[in-house]
Formats: sequence, structure tokens, C-alpha cells
Amino acid sequence: MSLDVYLTNPSCSKCGHSPDGYNDNITHNLTGMAGAAGIYEALWHPDRLDITSAKQLIPLLEEGLRWLRKFPTEAASYDAENGWGSSLDFIPFVERYVRACRENPEATVSTCT
Repeated sequence: MSLDVYLTNPSCSKCGHSPDGYNDNITHNLTGMAGAAGIYEALWHPDRLDITSAKQLIPLLEEGLRWLRKFPTEAASYDAENGWGSSLDFIPFVERYVRACRENPEATVSTCT
């Protein structure tokens, strides 16, 4: 099981073209780590926070990323016991997602769990 995240860009009002968005996924085994970093809701359930656009996610994800980098030992304590999901997977996932949000600030956020 995994979390799929999507950023969907709006279509151009002039030509109708919709720029490429973004999608990625990460294992559900990292929900504990996401919770410890304070970004579980932002990642898994942005709708519960009334987040609809990528620009709304940026400060939340950046704060979680700061925690993950500041407390690497604590973050690693949430690594999945079965080997499917670690801070070595999660930190780059969050980094990519923040970058994508910055590059697509008006994109609509959606998830599939």
C-alpha cells in the first residue's frame, strides 16, 4: 500500500494547454515518521487541512523537512521494521514534493491512499 500524491496544473485560458504536473508515491509504512515530523495530515489528507493548491503545502512540508533533517536519529527510529520504508526514502520524497510545489504553486493537490 502506498500514498500517491498529485499536482495538477490548471489549463491555460488562452490555448487550453495544461502544463505537466507532478506525481509521486511513498509507502504507508512511513506514516509514523510523517506524524513525528508534523506532516502526516498535509501529505496523506490535505483536504482535512483545507489544502487545495500546492502553494498551501509549501510551508508545512518545509517545516517537516527541517524536522527530518534536524533529528535524523529520531526520524530513523520510525523506519519500517520490514525494510519497506526508511528516512532514506522519506526525506528525498519530501524534498521532491516541496520542489514540485514551488515549481507548480497553482497546481491542485490530490492524493490517493
